[in-house]
Amino acid sequence: MTDKRETHSEGEAYATSVAAEERTANNLVEARNLVKRFGKLEAVKGVSFSIQAGEIFGLLGPNGAGKSTIINILCGYLRPDEGEALIGGYSVSREAQAVKRLLGVVPQEIALYRDLNALENLDFFASLYGVPAPERRARAEEVLHFVGLHERRKEPLKNFSGGMLRRLNFAVALMHRPRVLLLDEPTVGVDPQSREHIFENIEKLAADGTTVLYTTHYMEEAERLCRRIAIMDEGRIIALGTLEQLLAMRDQSRIVYRPHGLQELFIQLTGKTLRDL
Repeated sequence: MTDKRETHSEGEAYATSVAAEERTANNLVEARNLVKRFGKLEAVKGVSFSIQAGEIFGLLGPNGAGKSTIINILCGYLRPDEGEALIGGYSVSREAQAVKRLLGVVPQEIALYRDLNALENLDFFASLYGVPAPERRARAEEVLHFVGLHERRKEPLKNFSGGMLRRLNFAVALMHRPRVLLLDEPTVGVDPQSREHIFENIEKLAADGTTVLYTTHYMEEAERLCRRIAIMDEGRIIALGTLEQLLAMRDQSRIVYRPHGLQELFIQLTGKTLRDL
């Protein structure tokens, strides 16, 4: 049986080689040796990766792996203790305003004002991004059509289902037409119809050139959406590559659930089952 520590070592070496090979001038997102500590806890341990323009890049891992910490560093909400994050070539730490113009963020938690309707929420958040007032209404109408909520644009949010709120949360991030989208577990708790709508929106945006970082612990989401996937555990990237490259890393003697190849690799690398997610 393959020792878990050996598998980690192979995954880390593979991640390092892939990251080095794929660093090009086309990268819109770069994480360079990021380290983040909270007291004695080292939540992120030297994480590096890059994402090219128009790519959907998956960050996969169990709760506590460090995915949300990475997102918060890229957003500028947290400063890394070591390393650097770049969006569109701008330093997140030193050039925050330039980064803000390029970046749209869909957080795990619903970040909406329940006493405002959909149009009013979009208008308010667009103003925070500096979208001129004359443009905000037209852009809100466009975005609401895109996420399938235009007919409900003037209803109070108390009438919205959980899936509708998730889609409106997604719409907020699109109001300033960002070049880069950070999506942190965007389908948690949504119905199948809304999940499919979100998937289709992400695919359309990427086809039009938007760069997407997608964090999830749902294997099937990463398999469907992502051109490349990084698997995180305990603050490190332990494997990185295309789905085909990652599946080739599996220990064939230990495969149990053949139809769920990425899930199988995840369990082999981390030693965790889905009950631990």
